[in-house]
Amino acid sequence: MKLLALDTCTENCSVAVYRHGEVFLAHEIAGQKHSERILNMIDSVLGQAGLTLSEMDALVFGRGPGSFTGVRIGVAVAQGIAFARTLPVIPISTLAATAQQTYLHTNVKNISVALDARMGEVYHADFVVENEVVIPLSEERVCPPEQVTLADTRIWTAAGNGWSIYPAQLQQRLQHQLAEIRDSAFPDAASMLPLAVSQYQSGNMLSADQALPVYLRNNVARKKAPQT
Repeated sequence: MKLLALDTCTENCSVAVYRHGEVFLAHEIAGQKHSERILNMIDSVLGQAGLTLSEMDALVFGRGPGSFTGVRIGVAVAQGIAFARTLPVIPISTLAATAQQTYLHTNVKNISVALDARMGEVYHADFVVENEVVIPLSEERVCPPEQVTLADTRIWTAAGNGWSIYPAQLQQRLQHQLAEIRDSAFPDAASMLPLAVSQYQSGNMLSADQALPVYLRNNVARKKAPQT
């Protein structure tokens, strides 16, 4: 199995190749330069793996939620490559990828992810680990941090920058159910791969035209109402 994965949903821009169990990764903090960096990073990682796009079995991409521009860039690149190479696509949640990364680094099994969504809100979902991959225990949502609730009464590891950006509303309010805070956890293409491998083996793939973004927030470019 050979998979190409890319993620541009946050300030971290990353590309990974999965080749029969071996992972090749490139990532960098790209800020607003994802569109300038992503194609070169794809070429670089494919070169490291000694593979070409024509040898890929599927294309994996971060489908959001995240930065509106970043999500849009990732989906556009994924669609473009998938159409050109007639590849199936496997969309992966940014929140699930963050949870998977946390599991890979810590081996904890109960993970509550909160990523900064700007505008005084966070993207949130809770995950548990089954068969080495995370599965959602709650729906993904965008909400003010004070409205975040944990899926049940178990003890959770908190992952993502939302926990440190809103410490009073999240860490302090929910501290009785938190084992530790891993606020440096971010999604990357490599952490998407275990999820993608599971999806590929189950036959859960989509055609290129079904590579769609998930923003969670309807009015992604919300503006202040005019003063009267």
